[in-house]
Amino acid sequence: MIIVIVPICLLIFLILCKKLPLVRGNIMWCLMIAGFVALLMGKVYNPVEWIKAWILGLDKLAWIIALGLFGSIYAETQTELKTLDSVLTLLRSMFGKSPKGIVVATVIALGIAGSLLGDAVASATVIGILVIKSLEDLKIEPEGIVAIITSGAMLGSIMPPITQAIFLSSSLVGVDVNVPCNYTYITISIGIILVTFYLCARFVKIKELPENMIPKGSLSDMMKGKWLSFIPLLALILMVIVNTVWRINVVNLIAGPLVKFLSGITIIKGIANYIVTFLISATIISFAYKSVRQNGGHIIKRGILNAVPGLRVFMGSALLLGSFYTAGQIDAVNEFATKLSPDALKIGGSLAMIVVATLTGSQSTAQNTIFSWLAPALVNIGLAPEKVAVAAAHIASGAQGFPPTSITALVVCALVGGILNKKVDPIKSMMGYFPLSLYMVLVGMLFLYI
Repeated sequence: MIIVIVPICLLIFLILCKKLPLVRGNIMWCLMIAGFVALLMGKVYNPVEWIKAWILGLDKLAWIIALGLFGSIYAETQTELKTLDSVLTLLRSMFGKSPKGIVVATVIALGIAGSLLGDAVASATVIGILVIKSLEDLKIEPEGIVAIITSGAMLGSIMPPITQAIFLSSSLVGVDVNVPCNYTYITISIGIILVTFYLCARFVKIKELPENMIPKGSLSDMMKGKWLSFIPLLALILMVIVNTVWRINVVNLIAGPLVKFLSGITIIKGIANYIVTFLISATIISFAYKSVRQNGGHIIKRGILNAVPGLRVFMGSALLLGSFYTAGQIDAVNEFATKLSPDALKIGGSLAMIVVATLTGSQSTAQNTIFSWLAPALVNIGLAPEKVAVAAAHIASGAQGFPPTSITALVVCALVGGILNKKVDPIKSMMGYFPLSLYMVLVGMLFLYI
């Protein structure tokens, strides 16, 4: 196991020591250095084999990489169409006639935004900035506002149809995402219900809305001219539902030969993943709108630029993952796991993910560093791959919100502090939504035992 322990310990050290010259905590370089060390410890000295290992890793993560790129471009088209603004308006008209209704509408809107953008920070920024003043008018303290916005964003980021956590864990396990996504629809829907009750009871103190906050006019008046912006979103949802319920892939019916051709090409096959093809289709539909066409170049450019940080991480992850398979670390873990009791492996692996996610504030880092070797070991002891994928995604997503380094909460703290011109206590904010983080971790642990 020494060939496993050394690269992992080195990786964690490099990530945490942000003042280290040259590397400075850069996740991509940390992952790549750990990958090269793994190759050397596995006595793989031929540079050609290093390249092959990297290609192997890129091939295993191909559809995740494609998802990051095309998902980002799709998100930019929806921002241009102001789809999420329309969602918030719709929800305000339905729930926004009471103080608690405003919080419910905010959480649901953030959940929808997260499920479309696949990223907690992005949804917190896009929707959160629209509701900060409204939440302050409810006499909610800044830390409570941060807790509300972060809760909705965290829940949305793991909710399908666009859910990096589930997609990444499914890819690392090597299982189709349909079943893990179906489980997650249930767990996160329950989470949204529970967290809205908690947030309303914890932070909403006034009984009635100020007159200026009560939505005016009928639903049709408030949504006038906004309904058409929902068409690409509804098309995406419809494609996902038809594929999930009836197993009919609409894209394959139209472009089956092209998808089949792409699916046979190393790395490029990521584009042929059905979720990615659905996103591309929804993006094409979005270009039917004049505003999207006119700004098409800028939209694509912004989407690519926004995707670059995540793509860099996946490039590093690919080398680490490919190195682990090529240099024998996966085999070593599987051999070691056979000597452990199932409970020791489940609890030990979960704690390792929790620690890394907590220290880095990143779900993807925890999955890339720990779950890449833990996944085969858990499957090797007889656990269902689909449940392993769900467990890892929930544990990592919950732990990334633990104090003191939750990236999403820190970003929202900066937003709230800047807009309200008030000091915001990050730790107090993180403790405000801590029950949600704990819920997600416990749900993940549950899936390791059912």
